[in-house]
Amino acid sequence: MKRLPKFLRVLLSVAAVWAAVLYFLQRIWFYRDPVRITPADQELLISPCDGQVVYIRRVEDGQITSEKLGQQIAVTEITHAEWPEGVQPGNGWLIGIYMSPLDVHFNYAPLSAQVTGIVHNGAKLNLPMVDLWEYVQLTYLRRAVDLFAKRYALENERQTVFLEGQLGGQPLKVAMVEIADKFVNKISTYIKVGESVRPGQKVSFIERGSQVDLFLFAEDVEFLVGVGDQVYGAQTAIARRPSAPRAAVQA
Repeated sequence: MKRLPKFLRVLLSVAAVWAAVLYFLQRIWFYRDPVRITPADQELLISPCDGQVVYIRRVEDGQITSEKLGQQIAVTEITHAEWPEGVQPGNGWLIGIYMSPLDVHFNYAPLSAQVTGIVHNGAKLNLPMVDLWEYVQLTYLRRAVDLFAKRYALENERQTVFLEGQLGGQPLKVAMVEIADKFVNKISTYIKVGESVRPGQKVSFIERGSQVDLFLFAEDVEFLVGVGDQVYGAQTAIARRPSAPRAAVQA
């Protein structure tokens, strides 16, 4: 049997190696489940996922200001759901974390809390979260890109998990919004309404690229990370809420 030309053998070898690398990244590395040590400090809010912080915004009367659009974005435009009790918390904070394909894609509970609601909203078509240059900046250069109020954040498939717990000995309501990217296959959920979760507990797994928006309905929150910072789910402390004085708690 006649041997293939050398250049063709080299080409086939390179193609085989590249195919093996892609298979490893997509089928093994992407689904890795590393051990994470979650801080025990009850004043700390823990990152719900791996990724880069792309925005931190104030929420006032259930609205966030979008400088890009020149208008206010309602919290419900992002959650696609009302708070389970029908009462929408007014003031607080929103932090968005972009998960690149290179990040671990498990999502984790950011605090000790009870799951009061899980709402899934599909979409006819998921829009891409970023263009090619934004993807390169976020994934490979690890540079900050402001993604707030882009269309995908308002229109793509998402799952909102409502949590009610305590941080720093004070009640805190949190809405955790898992937003799907264009190529996301599914969101696997490991919790149910009515369950209690601990900080760092696995909540879900999102296939491919995605984003987690975290609404914190409290004003006295001190962020420990900034836009552009890389965070790690179940491990990085992203905010602190100092414990209230005993007298204030009793009052």
